Amino acid sequence: MSLPEASVSVVIPTHNRGDALARAVTSIQAQTVAPAEIIVVDDGSTDGSAERIRTEFPRVRVVRQSNLGVSAARNAGIRSSNGELVAFLDSDDEWLPRKLERQLDALAASPDAVLCHTNEIWIRNGRRVNPMKKHRKYGGDIFEKSLPLCIISPSSSLVSRRVLDAVGYFDESL
Repeated sequence: MSLPEASVSVVIPTHNRGDALARAVTSIQAQTVAPAEIIVVDDGSTDGSAERIRTEFPRVRVVRQSNLGVSAARNAGIRSSNGELVAFLDSDDEWLPRKLERQLDALAASPDAVLCHTNEIWIRNGRRVNPMKKHRKYGGDIFEKSLPLCIISPSSSLVSRRVLDAVGYFDESL
């Protein structure tokens, strides 16, 4: 895999979030480095989310499934993707324009790295909220630090497909 030319697939799980979903897709299309594909997995929405995406964003691939939960939706997106790297974006989140560019640069600078995650900006009710100290981000070997609390937001992660294939996908029972 040659970075930053590596192909990136973006997987967006969604359930009844048409308005937020359109914002999320727009933030992906505003990236300074375009992903190879954007896949929205509609997890049984009844609000017309899939139809809206097909109309407003015809290049986005929509995968529909019955309501099986976010983990199953992410897995369906991974299975239908083709990229060497997979990025995740929750349908109520947005990316800053240089997110993929910076992550690809970081992975290129660390050839042994198989996952890259970023800081987040938290917004609640239209206001910025500062994360607590326990949510601090770490680099390097973060396994032990990740056990008591989820410190990697799926929306901030970019992961090598070979890692997903080797260790498995999201636990659909959660």
